Amino acid sequence: MRVLVVEDEQRLATTLARGLARHGMAVDVAFDGDDGLLKAMVNDYDVIVLDRDLPGRHGDDVCRRLRAEGRRAGILMLTASGELDSRVEGLRLGADDYLGKPFAFAELIARIEALARRSHPAVAPVLARSGIVLDSSRHEAHRGSTALDLTNKEFGVLEVLLAAQGRVVSSEELLERVWDEHTDPFSTVVRVTIGTLRKKLGEPPVISTVVGKGYRI
Repeated sequence: MRVLVVEDEQRLATTLARGLARHGMAVDVAFDGDDGLLKAMVNDYDVIVLDRDLPGRHGDDVCRRLRAEGRRAGILMLTASGELDSRVEGLRLGADDYLGKPFAFAELIARIEALARRSHPAVAPVLARSGIVLDSSRHEAHRGSTALDLTNKEFGVLEVLLAAQGRVVSSEELLERVWDEHTDPFSTVVRVTIGTLRKKLGEPPVISTVVGKGYRI
């Protein structure tokens, strides 16, 4: 899952990004509305955590622009205001959910996961193909009766490949869906991760390479 955090309190934004990464999410951060809007327009995010009271371009305007441009990412709006009118206005602009500050981190995780399921309704929480079963809500994967000990990136790659249901997934798509913006697009990280994932999945091989196009299960 790829998440964008748009929050001008840099310490909070960094803390959130680290916490979300520990839960296996690829996280990008923007510290103002203009940068947040730019990143949201050029990257395909599952969820955007958007502070409402941003310097420069206000969070309301970011939300409005994203919906006007047809961006389908789930938007979770953060605010220090607990007033009902404020929450209602944000939802009317196109936000999918609202969370007041301060908040419990566990609640943030639960809301992000719920929004991700809503923004990609065709993807079931449990994916199965070629004898592999992956439960995204429990962060567990099995091949047959054998539990797979996967890193967060291996799990993310496997999840994208299974969700594709036989469609070829390019290295570029895997890089965008599983890694964050700081990853060198010319690196071999996808190929290396595919290699380690193949070893852990064992025989017979289930990940096929389609030369010049990508990978599929």
